[in-house]
Amino acid sequence: MRLVRSTDTKPELLVRRITHGMGFRYRLHARDLPGVPDLVFRSKKKAIFVHGCFWHGHNCRLARTPKSHVTYWVHKIARNSERDALNQQKLSHLNWDCLVLWECELKDETALAQTIRSFLNESIAPLKEGPIGGKEQNDVRAVRNAVDKSQRKAH
Repeated sequence: MRLVRSTDTKPELLVRRITHGMGFRYRLHARDLPGVPDLVFRSKKKAIFVHGCFWHGHNCRLARTPKSHVTYWVHKIARNSERDALNQQKLSHLNWDCLVLWECELKDETALAQTIRSFLNESIAPLKEGPIGGKEQNDVRAVRNAVDKSQRKAH
């Protein structure tokens, strides 16, 4: 599985090309944010994830379960889906908005461009009071510390 790419995939490159073509500028794969979003718009506090239907367990024809090693694949894809949901929840606690684009949704480039434009042009929601608190620059660190503490308690 080391040949499976996690960055610069064809679906991700398509989303990047369309987004850049609309005049939006972004950063790639911000490792300081939960889930390492594919496209990051820091000034807007928005992130876009481009998910492969198979790897992230989407309910479409591209996400069929392999016929060999079924238990392994079902468990792996379920773990991926759980991790994705947790990372989106962490980003939400940091007052970030997320958009998940699925591989099967990228065929219609006009609809894709409209989805991206409406996501990036909507106004930023007012800051939410989260369970973590703290200054904006320390939010990522605070979430990581809270997650680390909860994982230590679980073990």
